[in-house]
Amino acid sequence: MRIGIAGVAGRMGRLLAEEAVAAGATMAGGTVRPGSTKAPAPGVPLLPDAAALFEAADVVIDFTHAGEAVPHATLAARAGKPFVLGSSGLDAAQERAVAEAAAVVPIVYAANFAPGVNLVLALAERMAAALPATQYDAEIVEMHHRQKVDAPSGTAIAMGRAVAAGRGTTLEQAGTESGRDGHTGARRTGAIGFAALRGGQVVGEHTLLFASGTEHIALTHRSFDRRVYATGAVRAALWLRGRAPGLYGMKDVLGM
Repeated sequence: MRIGIAGVAGRMGRLLAEEAVAAGATMAGGTVRPGSTKAPAPGVPLLPDAAALFEAADVVIDFTHAGEAVPHATLAARAGKPFVLGSSGLDAAQERAVAEAAAVVPIVYAANFAPGVNLVLALAERMAAALPATQYDAEIVEMHHRQKVDAPSGTAIAMGRAVAAGRGTTLEQAGTESGRDGHTGARRTGAIGFAALRGGQVVGEHTLLFASGTEHIALTHRSFDRRVYATGAVRAALWLRGRAPGLYGMKDVLGM
């Protein structure tokens, strides 16, 4: 399989290239941000733009940023090429556009590509189903490196969605509480709380806390190396071979 990587000279892009080669794939090439002076990993062809990338590759992996998600998904549909999207911070309209492209080509879109995180999401849904919202408040605390631009993180939002699904509702219907400051009043029953911490070079830490008047239950995942995301994304890219059009997640890739 020929794998193409958007943003191949970035921190994640270089890891993705290394993991693709380690998995036995061929590097079709990569793109870099216009004006960037960074060079891709040795042996990775640098292509002039995203259109050329989708033309050259059998599948493209994109961990750049939310603003590129829709243009890249559109190019994937136009070129008839599978697409792996790992950018976070997409809004509802962008997610709808990605889903529309997935009606034409298979796309794996996930908030997090680490296998452990996806297991945590599955557990979060089961725990939420067993712990009623009237008795157990759900709070999600996440911390990332100081350069991260979106908050809460995509993984934190996925946790919130898993909790809501376990309780038979959606995150929008359950309501959220975040950024508490000053006299905010009492916590709303059933709402899902978020707290985002930023500092240093933390790769990613997420804790889901269920708190009642009699007990607290915490479910935590910590990432120590970004390579875990690259390994998962390459696994998703290889999994896409021969798949029917559709919007898939890492649960599908992992067979969960």
